Amino acid sequence: MRLILKGCLAAMAIAWIGGAAAQDSLTDPSAILDEKASRILAKLNTNRDEYARNPELLQAIVREDLLPVLDVHYSSRLILGRAGRSATEEQLERFSKAMSDLLVDRYSTGLLQFRSEEQLEVLPTKGDLNPRMTRVRTRVRLESGGFAPVDYVCRMTDDGWKAFDLVVEGISYVTTYRNQIMPEVYAQGLDAVIDRLTTGDLVLEE
Repeated sequence: MRLILKGCLAAMAIAWIGGAAAQDSLTDPSAILDEKASRILAKLNTNRDEYARNPELLQAIVREDLLPVLDVHYSSRLILGRAGRSATEEQLERFSKAMSDLLVDRYSTGLLQFRSEEQLEVLPTKGDLNPRMTRVRTRVRLESGGFAPVDYVCRMTDDGWKAFDLVVEGISYVTTYRNQIMPEVYAQGLDAVIDRLTTGDLVLEE
């Protein structure tokens, strides 16, 4: 699961970086994925050695270009579940920031390992677009030669389409993180969990 997810995180980052310009209308999100992947991969391959030497440069690009098209705040609420209902707005902001930092780090690492647009195939959208939840179906070619099915769960916001969940072989990243975080929240409290995420003392498995 960890190796598959790392490649899929890269695919998600490649596909969504730079897609915000097309998101001011009800554009099919699968078209955004398909159109942007090749251009972003070419940009990454041109500067790959520099990014590998200075990962902070790539993290800055991911933070600037990718985060605006990810609905991290909404994902954070889903991850916290019931605990999020009683959380203050300040706690939600701090938790979202901690999750954003985690995603930036993991997306950046994944981008350096994702080398070919041929690794990502965007499948046609089934049925009508649902502004509340539309799945973009893709499959990622694995090093073994097989494929991993990946769904990007998106919703239409005031700022356009945003992705809020990644489902790899039927396993949701929101659910995966919730299952790890919620026992800690119940045992220690939300503030303590946020502090541990921020300092790196609480490491979430992919």
